[in-house]
Amino acid sequence: MTDEETVLPIPNLKLQQHLFLLAHHSNHLSSSAVKASQQALLEGIEKDEMAPYYQLILSDASLKGLLKEDKSLIKRLEAKNKEELQKLDEKQKEVEENEGEMEINGVLRQRAAYYAKIGDKEKALEAHNLAVSKGAGLGSKLDLTLTKIRIGLFFGDTDVVTASIAEAKKLVEEGGDWERRNRLKVYEGLHLLSIRDFKAGGQLFLDALSTFTATELIDYNDFVTLTVLANALTLKRTDLKKKIIDSPEVLQVIDDIPHLRAFVTSLYACEYGNFFRALAEVEQTHILSSRALHQHARYYVREMRIIAYSQLLESYQSLSIDNMATAFGVSGEFIDSELSRFISIGRLPAVIDKVHGVVETRRPDHKNAQYTKIIKEGDVLLSKCCEKWVR
Repeated sequence: MTDEETVLPIPNLKLQQHLFLLAHHSNHLSSSAVKASQQALLEGIEKDEMAPYYQLILSDASLKGLLKEDKSLIKRLEAKNKEELQKLDEKQKEVEENEGEMEINGVLRQRAAYYAKIGDKEKALEAHNLAVSKGAGLGSKLDLTLTKIRIGLFFGDTDVVTASIAEAKKLVEEGGDWERRNRLKVYEGLHLLSIRDFKAGGQLFLDALSTFTATELIDYNDFVTLTVLANALTLKRTDLKKKIIDSPEVLQVIDDIPHLRAFVTSLYACEYGNFFRALAEVEQTHILSSRALHQHARYYVREMRIIAYSQLLESYQSLSIDNMATAFGVSGEFIDSELSRFISIGRLPAVIDKVHGVVETRRPDHKNAQYTKIIKEGDVLLSKCCEKWVR
């Protein structure tokens, strides 16, 4: 894309991040951090003339008290909205009388962008659908559809996001260019992480890592953070080293992101005490503060612990609970409780010898497994042959 085609952050998802922090973490934030988020939110609302969005926040009982009602600000923003929409009405009337389809489509896109910018969800989606139906070029249709995904992500509307991603994929299959294809990977990846599909979302983020341009959706450092977190959960140890730890794109920024290097390298290096400490820091700093990940925090931390326990147990036939506790920097009671829970639900192939205070691994017998599989498949084949013979 040329500079003239740079995608603008419309709607601005950073504002929803500030609102999220105020709504979910105001009790844990310092008073200065609360004021900073409130100020950034109000400044963004005023800058983008977001009267509908401001009123939505003020009318939502669950957000009560997060922002003070400023009636003079509402009046100013509503006046600007009315003025801008009147200009677009006049411009559309003029081009319909004197210009062609291209110019008319241009005005429709401007109107759609303005509704998205001011945070009027329903009118923005309606205007984007109209602009897509009237739009002539495939590139324009894809841009409009990507904006619909951003609108869905901004308002946390999974139905809009899912439908718009499906729509964008169809357009890409018709011949979308390389840049828009890569942009769509980031959009879909972020959505997948938000619904706990870390494997698919993480893979899409990996695919886009070296070609990332979707800064209208997410900052690069935040993108790298999510890429590392998702793939630490899903990649094999060798792939984690190759695709994450040694990735030039990750190495370029990882030291600017608190706790991230310690988190991923300690897991790979089997430094489990350091890993547990880094995991706790990552949970507080990056997971609980993320709109996409916060609802999956308990799941994520649990799964990462299971990975670490499995990784250690794979190296031993048996290991004392005290030695495991020392390795992880926790108490023996904690390890006993955690392992008992994970073993009982079938997540760790081990048993605990309470008498001797030892954890014994139970590796699957691959030869027996293969033999059982052959017998089972043979029985199925024999049954089919018998059924055929009977007929």
